[in-house]
Amino acid sequence: ASRGSGPMAALPERVAGFISAGRVGRLGTADASGQPFVVPFCYAWDGAALYSAIDAKPKRVAAGSLRRVRNIQDNPRVSVVIDEYDEDWSRLRWVVIQGRAEILTRGPEFERGASLLLEKYPQYRQMGLPREAGTMVKITPGRISHWSFAG
Repeated sequence: ASRGSGPMAALPERVAGFISAGRVGRLGTADASGQPFVVPFCYAWDGAALYSAIDAKPKRVAAGSLRRVRNIQDNPRVSVVIDEYDEDWSRLRWVVIQGRAEILTRGPEFERGASLLLEKYPQYRQMGLPREAGTMVKITPGRISHWSFAG
């Protein structure tokens, strides 16, 4: 087994590549009282931060009313899990990112996140993900832990 944990500068290329290539992760937030909430999410990674669009997929409520958005506004500390499961357990691996999230609604960082997401997911191009404004989560890692069964 291979295990590691540490700041961004120490991130091995194979781990950064695994984060980039991942199609879905799980975002853990907590409200002001500490109640956890976890949702699957699509994301793009630029080597320094994760970006995830809120507006693009159909929702029952407005983006600002979503529990994950309210939680981030109350408590910006988040955790993300990106993992790979296989019946061949020698292929198991995961990355846990602990960091801080912020809600972006416009500006250069929003536009960067939108461009990365449009490049990674053809579905966002079909849905017409806006490049200039909307609701997006940006996650800046503070610590990244990783593990794989095979060294």
